[in-house]
Amino acid sequence: MDRNPSPPPPAREEDDEEEVAGGDCIGSTVYSKHWLFGVLSGLIQIVSPENTKSSSDDEEQQMELDEEMENEICRVWDMSMDEDVALFLQEFNAPDIFMGVLAKSKCPRLREICVGILGNMACFQEICVSISKDKNLGQVLLTCLYDSDPPTLLETSRLLLTCLSQTEVASVWVERIQEHPAIYDSICFIMSSSTNVDLLVKVGEVVDKLFDLDEKLMLEWIRNGAVQPLEQPQEDAEEQRVFRIVPCVLEAAKQVRSENLEGLDVYMHILQLLTTVDDGIQAIVQCPDTGKDTWNLLFDLVCHEFCQSDDPPIILQEQKTVLASVFSVLSAIYASQVEQEYRKVEKVDLPLIDSLIRVLQHMEHCQKKPENSAESLTEETKKSDLTQDDFHLKILKDISCEFLSNIFQVLTKETVAEGLKEGQLSKQKCSCAFQNLLPFYSPVVEDFLKILYEVDKTLAGDLEESFPSLKVQT
Repeated sequence: MDRNPSPPPPAREEDDEEEVAGGDCIGSTVYSKHWLFGVLSGLIQIVSPENTKSSSDDEEQQMELDEEMENEICRVWDMSMDEDVALFLQEFNAPDIFMGVLAKSKCPRLREICVGILGNMACFQEICVSISKDKNLGQVLLTCLYDSDPPTLLETSRLLLTCLSQTEVASVWVERIQEHPAIYDSICFIMSSSTNVDLLVKVGEVVDKLFDLDEKLMLEWIRNGAVQPLEQPQEDAEEQRVFRIVPCVLEAAKQVRSENLEGLDVYMHILQLLTTVDDGIQAIVQCPDTGKDTWNLLFDLVCHEFCQSDDPPIILQEQKTVLASVFSVLSAIYASQVEQEYRKVEKVDLPLIDSLIRVLQHMEHCQKKPENSAESLTEETKKSDLTQDDFHLKILKDISCEFLSNIFQVLTKETVAEGLKEGQLSKQKCSCAFQNLLPFYSPVVEDFLKILYEVDKTLAGDLEESFPSLKVQT
């Protein structure tokens, strides 16, 4: 059976048709108010006191949902994507009914559907504001993050992301989440243990949005991982885990890596946001294992997966945002004062130089404007699209050039000789690097050229001739 069956068809009986014609329609839709009242009344009955006994005999029954009721409430779920229906549900105080279900029902499927309907309703600003300002409903929805049912967690995360994306109410949800420290543990548990890619992507989007909205919350979550919980149950004490945000983000990134590029992009951006504060950088590099895991994953992505030599240059358009995040994090680790085995110069510099220059080469191709643009696009549309693409490519270029300049500054004569031998520092690649680094990084390029003169005078001379602005004393 489909998870979300199609909405109910228009009433077929003559009596029903007369009733619909007489004002039973919801807004401009063909959906029946009378039918919807019946479904919502059925929901109220499910959670009424006489139907919520806690005896063991009723326990199993409470975990299941009657097939007919499931079909009907699923239709409401689909219908709630229509604004007229959503507003009617709001007018009928349906959110209060769903709150009662979430507070009392133990049926995972029913809980999932109720949160899903609220998620659809929240897509409309007026309703989103109303839902967000209801403190009791807000508390109940946040407790759904402690649920063990992945579909319910998915719908709860979708609802949260929708509300966090509304400027008018985003701060309300940030404050509520700050007041519930256990949410941190629950989200870390999901990221570190779930194999549900859809859930991991949506939870990642929630975390990314939270960190982007509130640096204070991000700092709290970073620091939470460094403290051993004071209260632990005696039973299973050895199995209690101290969740740390970076290892959990890495685990989720590994899980979505091969299946969802957008999801990987989200988790790389979370890492990038962490590196915008000193505590975040320390959370990555201070623990050798965490630093090594982070570096190895990101190093593998840029050196062996993204923007490879046999990829068409246009692939950069698809990968530009995730590459910007990855290079930004690698650059932050590289620039940190923590010297670790995994980032020693002779092991990583040449492969990174090769990757960075390859990205810059692909970028030059992507930024070439076609001679004849498609006539079907308006000038305004073309300008908007090009501006958006150019903006992201510029960010990637700026990050790549800064990272490349940092690596150039620490290159030794031996490393340059090895790069010439292996092809990472060929004339073509050096020319591309110089073209992008100049004029902003002139001192760095000039120092590199001095070293190159000691290794290969002919190549150094050719490059200096190609870039007359360089002043190198030999």
